[in-house]
Amino acid sequence: MKELAQKWMTEGLQGLGRVALLFVESVQSIFRHKPSWNDLLYQLYFIGAKSQSVVLITGAFTGMVLCAQTYFQFHKVKMDTATLAVVSISMSSELGPVLTGLMVAGRVGAAMAAELGTMRVTEQIDALRTLATHPIDYLVVPRLLATVVALPLLTAEAVVIGIAASYVVGVHLLGMDATYAWANMIRYSHAQDVIMGIIKATVFGGLIAVISCDKGLNCREGAEGVGKATTEAVVYSSMAILMSNFFLTLLLTRLLLP
Repeated sequence: MKELAQKWMTEGLQGLGRVALLFVESVQSIFRHKPSWNDLLYQLYFIGAKSQSVVLITGAFTGMVLCAQTYFQFHKVKMDTATLAVVSISMSSELGPVLTGLMVAGRVGAAMAAELGTMRVTEQIDALRTLATHPIDYLVVPRLLATVVALPLLTAEAVVIGIAASYVVGVHLLGMDATYAWANMIRYSHAQDVIMGIIKATVFGGLIAVISCDKGLNCREGAEGVGKATTEAVVYSSMAILMSNFFLTLLLTRLLLP
């Protein structure tokens, strides 16, 4: 049992070290070499535009169920019109970036790991090196930049559609007073909540890209290795989002909120 625990700890520390080194090397590559605009635009389309349907559906139904549950509890103490304020703050600073990150990790992270893992198994990455093309410059940097740019935009869409859907449910289905509900939302929601969510989404985007690319670049041979790398990319990206969200919340709350 002790040896197994030591093995897990060793593999975990090695994985963290690889991810950290990959991130540092990718950032250095951004400033050393000009990224390919064609690759970057394609990754923006694949990560951002093609993920919109998943993100919008997630944001809409999250906002609706949060509105309904909050209304049912607030109605007991005659605070119905504060429901939209709770939805707005929760979606902007917590649920929006976290759920968007998880959805993108499931869709895009798996695709990144599978694509790079297949390239490694078929020795295409070795072929890039023989052609004097660094895999980090050609494969990792466009994906990292695209994810960091796309995830805050997707988060903003999820927040907006979540608030809009909660307004429709609260006013037209549950019978809240539209004027007071909207006024309370404006009163208690602050720009700091939105800034906190955007910062979190940017960090989550970097985590998803670096972890997924690391798993793809270091997968084992064969179809089984690619499948395992894909699964680990999604699981580890999701875990990283949830764990980093806690520390980011503590840090950003102290820095941004009065």
